[in-house]
Amino acid sequence: MIGGLFIYNHKGEVLISRVYRDDIGRNAVDAFRVNVIHARQQVRSPVTNIARTSFFHIKRANIWLAAVTKQNVNAAMVFEFLLKIISVMQAYFGKISEENIKNNFVLIYELLDEILDFGYPQNTDTGILKTFIIQQGVKSQSKEETSQITSQVTGQISWRREGIKYRRNELFLDVLESVNLLMSPQGQVLSAHVAGRIVMKSYLSGMPECKFGINDKLVIDSKGKSTIDDSTRTSGKTSIAIDDCQLHQCVKLSKFEAEHSISFIPPDGEYELMRYRTTKDISLPFRVIPLVREVGRSKMEVKVVVKSNFKPSLLAQKVEVRIPTPLNTSGVQVICMKGKAKYKASENAIVWKIKRMGGMKECQLSAEIELLSTSDKKKWTRPPISMNFEVPFAPSGFKVRYLKVFEPKLNYSDHDVIKWVRYIGKSGLYETRC
Repeated sequence: MIGGLFIYNHKGEVLISRVYRDDIGRNAVDAFRVNVIHARQQVRSPVTNIARTSFFHIKRANIWLAAVTKQNVNAAMVFEFLLKIISVMQAYFGKISEENIKNNFVLIYELLDEILDFGYPQNTDTGILKTFIIQQGVKSQSKEETSQITSQVTGQISWRREGIKYRRNELFLDVLESVNLLMSPQGQVLSAHVAGRIVMKSYLSGMPECKFGINDKLVIDSKGKSTIDDSTRTSGKTSIAIDDCQLHQCVKLSKFEAEHSISFIPPDGEYELMRYRTTKDISLPFRVIPLVREVGRSKMEVKVVVKSNFKPSLLAQKVEVRIPTPLNTSGVQVICMKGKAKYKASENAIVWKIKRMGGMKECQLSAEIELLSTSDKKKWTRPPISMNFEVPFAPSGFKVRYLKVFEPKLNYSDHDVIKWVRYIGKSGLYETRC
């Protein structure tokens, strides 16, 4: 039957070693480490034969459990037995980890003496084993449990230390959004979504509590502040529908679910408070209208119009349009009224850069592309025109409704805190097919 039982950590170090038969030597321990744990290629089979010795192994987290034998045994029975050992150990000391095994090695040796006798499996029922092995296992607490107990006992918050003091109490909030778009040549939106982040910098004294309100549709509807029908609401952009969001650990989830408000004790310095994604009612900052006309096999005419769809008082910056060209392009003549355009042969594209562009404006680029004659009859696939930009608003319609700071212990109120809110919309994968 089973000649020996070994438990290894992820480095191949032996944590538990129990030999039941004389035909298994100490070299079996090293053979498994070299040929399985430290093998150059990943060992997929749970059964490994090395020098007429069979190794049956299972892995739990970073722990390897291996049964060794030189006899022709029933493999299914050995694996059933190994799984039983795992369940018995979990019943005694919880999670199977290196720390738990080291803390309970005396208990594990006791269990192995009861479970296996001369390599033959005996009683593996946990209830019966606990009647005569009454020793309690030592359970190591997880980081979450430890921090929770510490917080309950001392009231300490892991992400913020006490005794922080500033001459000026300031709070910076940045709404950073990335717009992703795929549009057809006719102007139909094929796919669009906004990935947003709320990045904060807090320089506040003491242990303040901040309350943060957004114009999420769920928040507005739950408080009964908006009784307009859906069509009016979306056109007026009074609220947005957030598809999913991810919050920093400092956010009190109980208040978020009950009151639909984001309440938190902020970490000191810079941190990301929230991530969110929205797919409905996106205000697309730019519309690209392409017109590509092939004049025979040796010439191509391209006309691209870029329209800005935001308030005239706002300015877009770092606007860049990349218009792809065929691989057999020999020369390009470009005319543009605004910005600078240049053909980059190494990238097979015309790159059009505009430093600043106001809202409700229109810019146009015309290009004549000369083509070399090739024997390749395959038609050019026309990759999409891509665009990069930066605008001073949130394309999703995200708005900060309020941002309040409460500090009961120190003598400063919400009015004493200097608050800054900034909106930045950037292009993600912003493409228009041509």
